[in-house]
Amino acid sequence: MTNGSPRDRFLTVEVLATVLLAVAAVATAWSSYQASRWNGEQAKAASRANAARIESTRSSGLASAQTQIDVATFMQWVNAYALDQTELATFYFRRFRAEFKPAVDAWIATRPRRNPDAPLTPFAMPQYRLAANQEAARLEARAETLAANARADVQRATNYVLGVVLFAASLFFAGMSTKLGTPRLRGVLLALGGVLFVGTAIWLATLPISVSV
Repeated sequence: MTNGSPRDRFLTVEVLATVLLAVAAVATAWSSYQASRWNGEQAKAASRANAARIESTRSSGLASAQTQIDVATFMQWVNAYALDQTELATFYFRRFRAEFKPAVDAWIATRPRRNPDAPLTPFAMPQYRLAANQEAARLEARAETLAANARADVQRATNYVLGVVLFAASLFFAGMSTKLGTPRLRGVLLALGGVLFVGTAIWLATLPISVSV
């Protein structure tokens, strides 16, 4: 065993090739599993993103409807207000939505009938804020985050698929090394397979993993 005879070298290559075939097969299965898991994670993230966008659209629609109500009641009120019809103006003012009243109060405080620099309507006041609009913006931001996560999951799945291909190549070189009769060529193929396996394993070790139990 210590004289480095051809038979000893042959057996060494056989053992190393067998070990490489075994670990590469396990690594290939692991990469396939991870690719499948990240595809699943991508599908879930994309589904959540779509749900968030639907909810955002609903909130945006609600905000639009509320704005239309505010505009309609404001038009009636401002006519009475401009004509000094106090009773009618009070009637409409009491029917303003709670979110709209602070903007109207702030607008009246600018004395729009006498102040040429006053905003044209309460809708231009910073006090005019709709919770539905804010919720729509929050949901849209969440949808964008989830969509970004889905794109990242697709890339991770693709990386693991590439890992499967590289491990399969390592398996090929390891298997071929046992079929050749030339010791030097056997060693070259085995070394190539080993380098490919180690490099791929190191690269995949830097990627996140997904497991389910």
